[in-house]
Amino acid sequence: MKSHANLMKSRALAGLFLSAIALCILSSSARAQLYVSQQGNNTVAEYDATTGALINSTFITGVSNPFSLALSGNNLFVAEFSGGRVGEYDATTGAAVNASFITGLSSPAAVALSGNNLFVTNYGAVGTVGKYNATTGAAINASFITGTNFPVSLALLGNDLFVGNNFVGSVSKFDATTGAGGPFFGGVSNPLKLALFGNNLFVSDNGRVAEYDATTGALINPTFITGLSGANGLAILGNNLFVASNGSGTVGEYDAITGAAINPNFITGLSSPAGLALQVQAVPEPSTWTVAALCFAALLFRRFSRRSA
Repeated sequence: MKSHANLMKSRALAGLFLSAIALCILSSSARAQLYVSQQGNNTVAEYDATTGALINSTFITGVSNPFSLALSGNNLFVAEFSGGRVGEYDATTGAAVNASFITGLSSPAAVALSGNNLFVTNYGAVGTVGKYNATTGAAINASFITGTNFPVSLALLGNDLFVGNNFVGSVSKFDATTGAGGPFFGGVSNPLKLALFGNNLFVSDNGRVAEYDATTGALINPTFITGLSGANGLAILGNNLFVASNGSGTVGEYDAITGAAINPNFITGLSSPAGLALQVQAVPEPSTWTVAALCFAALLFRRFSRRSA
């Protein structure tokens, strides 16, 4: 009877240790959604950023020429180029939080976030970049940056705010706190979107994506990605660079280090895709306290077993 009891205790002890080990080695996983704004049908669609599978083709509707997207937590901001406004939407459900979050804009082409500051470009020959409160939509300075020429794209790296100037073929760089700055580099014809990967600045420019040094403005690779049809939206997840091609109605996936194609037809059948945004949601891992409790219980059980043997 004693040997049978010891066997049962050993099995129970083994079960506890195996459970604790399993919980300790479980790594947290994550899922990611890729949002794509489409100028052709005035929608924002939602896709699985890992597989490219469609989640919701009409995630957001009723927008007018949605050109750019930006995410802050669970809030998705949509710049409506023809609607003259920036709308705020729930990034989980697509429901409007405030479809008229910022209004009175001429042609808002780009949006970018830095903390609780939302930057918005007003497209035009004498364009501006406005600065707004990302919680309330209130203007901090509607003319935060002036004198830009058809400002069509934005990107932020720390306190550096990059602005792509359409038609004039240049990128400017400004201080995101003071607005001071000016021309950074030229040599691009149509910088529709900007994206940062470490200290590398990617610029979508017609049929290509070019790569620049974000500190010096030096050209690293003018043909980082080529063969695109109307390169537009850019987004980065890990080492993967997603590129929306307006002409082909696709989103391609590329290596952000080498520019090599992973899947140039990652998403197809889109209607003039323009803006991209990524939402990464972590799947909760087992509680550290739960794991510790299991380990402690297993040690106590082991001591008890030794004493009663």
